Amino acid sequence: MGLSTVQVAEAMAACGSPVHPAMVAAWEQGSHVPSDQHLFALADVLWCDAETLMGTAPRTLAEFRLARRLSVERLAYRLGMDPSEYRAAEASGQWHGDSWQTRVLVEALGLSLRALTLVTGRAEELEWHLRSAVAGRWKAHVDPVVEIASVDATSVGDALRTMHAELAAFSERYMGHLVARNDDARLKEIAAERSAYLRRLADHFWELVGDQGEAAPGHPAGG
Repeated sequence: MGLSTVQVAEAMAACGSPVHPAMVAAWEQGSHVPSDQHLFALADVLWCDAETLMGTAPRTLAEFRLARRLSVERLAYRLGMDPSEYRAAEASGQWHGDSWQTRVLVEALGLSLRALTLVTGRAEELEWHLRSAVAGRWKAHVDPVVEIASVDATSVGDALRTMHAELAAFSERYMGHLVARNDDARLKEIAAERSAYLRRLADHFWELVGDQGEAAPGHPAGG
């Protein structure tokens, strides 16, 4: 934009976030990182969004919060949480809020429930429960999946029951061809189909729960 570090600093001061020109230079050089408020003010001065200044697509709770230009205090207030408690969640990358707080969080950060499991590093844990559910007693995994995915128990139960039955169908088909002594090519084909099914187990789960996974709870997909 053709601005000097002095001009940027002056413009930021006018926005209520005074800073020394040397600090602006340090941000440019990558030796220092702006505070949340400085980042928001800098975005205003440079006529861009915070995500552009971050230089990366959001991947963590903190980055999604910054991209939405929310301070820890402001978001914690909306969540009914002490700022130190929310700050600890960002630091650990783990989210243990209740269902109401989860609804507020995903709406505030522009996330889906599915994205929240990825951001908080619980996708692998969900995958493990899904694999265990379809291969064994699926009812035992309803509560853990509800806790991870923040989807209602009825939807989770319906999805796990469906997936359990679908995997069982592969086994029935395989045994049927085995007993009938059909050619090995058909057996290999069924085994390959089963493997492909298991590889996209999480995708299939979110497809079955539908809008609940793709949108913020209580809001239609895309809403």
